[in-house]
Amino acid sequence: MNVFRQRSDMAFLAVALVWTCVAVGCSQNPYLAGGGTSVWQPPPSTTAVNGIQAQVAELNRRVQLLDDNNRQLTTQLAQSEQQSQVYRDELNLVRKQLSDTTQQYESARIVAQDAQSQARSFQASAQMRGGATIRANTNLNQMAGRLNLGGLKVEQDGEVLRVILPSDQLFAQGTGQLQPSAGSILDPTAAQLRSVFPRQRIGIEGYTDNAPMYGGAAGSAHQLTSAQTGAVLDWLTRRSGMPAQQLFTVAQGSNNPRQDNTTPAGRAANRRVELVIYPESF
Repeated sequence: MNVFRQRSDMAFLAVALVWTCVAVGCSQNPYLAGGGTSVWQPPPSTTAVNGIQAQVAELNRRVQLLDDNNRQLTTQLAQSEQQSQVYRDELNLVRKQLSDTTQQYESARIVAQDAQSQARSFQASAQMRGGATIRANTNLNQMAGRLNLGGLKVEQDGEVLRVILPSDQLFAQGTGQLQPSAGSILDPTAAQLRSVFPRQRIGIEGYTDNAPMYGGAAGSAHQLTSAQTGAVLDWLTRRSGMPAQQLFTVAQGSNNPRQDNTTPAGRAANRRVELVIYPESF
């Protein structure tokens, strides 16, 4: 009995030890889920590992492909921006050429208008002189001595007499608008001409210096002198009572300077209106 009891006790202890080992060992098994659960998972197989490696390789291949595409797109973008800059430069060049051409056209148009205006003035002068009655030049010279123009310069120029009116005393510089004080010069001059030369043709010739035209209504010297002679003609006929058929205008621009344009005094002398008295009568 004692032997049997000892064997039974030993068997019981062995079973208890096995269960204790199982309990302790399972909680530390790396193939079990965490938290001491008793679910056992087998280690990954070689096939699963190979599949994961294949997926990683495919993803790397795709990343490399995207990198290559990105580099190509970056290169194409840089080339497109460079080509766009070339197009912008060409467009700016065309715009500048168009602007230069427009300015040249405008300058040519102004010159053509000036030439046409001057041609009409000379034609009108020739027509007036062609239909006039010629009188002896000695008569004109004798009558010139009767002029009293208060200090204005009078010159004999061949067959004609020239009365010099400084433009600076008539106009604001660079304009065709008469100053308020211009009447104090034009009115007594017109009165003398009506008295001494009531039947002689009189040309109103405008001159200026060679200074460039900046701003204002006049774009050229001929346009400026045309405006000035027109203003004098209007004053003499409308305000001073001279017959319109007695007068005509000629815009000379910067032609025929009296003095050198390199000095202020010379330029001032060249800015003038000349009343040219012809021997012909109307």
